[in-house]
Amino acid sequence: MSSLFTLMSVSASGMGAERKRAELLVENLANAETTRTAEGGPYRRRDVVFESEPQGSPFAAVFQREFGETAIGVGVAGVVVDPREPELRYLPGHPDARPDGYVAFPRISPAEDMADLMSATRGYQANVAALSAIKDMIQRSLDLLR
Repeated sequence: MSSLFTLMSVSASGMGAERKRAELLVENLANAETTRTAEGGPYRRRDVVFESEPQGSPFAAVFQREFGETAIGVGVAGVVVDPREPELRYLPGHPDARPDGYVAFPRISPAEDMADLMSATRGYQANVAALSAIKDMIQRSLDLLR
């Protein structure tokens, strides 16, 4: 038996994870043509790695101790940097061109990142809908107690 407050915590964890994913996807799109970074070389695509993590609520702590159940939410385990070699384009007039005329560009597919961004947005919206449903259940429970 999970408390409604624990379920809210699970939805909130999903919203936080999808927000971080969306932030990185937007960063990737913004740097799709960046050939020079402070670290040197072109920008490297970044992506999040999700992990499951137990969720709790101070209100549900008693139930969790008594029933031994914990809700599992999602968290960000880390950020992975794309290890692939950059894409080389022949642009001899470019300021970052090598002596052979090639410029190293990030391996970023704007179409793929836009599709991933839409997926992150839908995941966020699904968690908002779940949170709203939980809020409505709590409100109806309070109305019944009046």
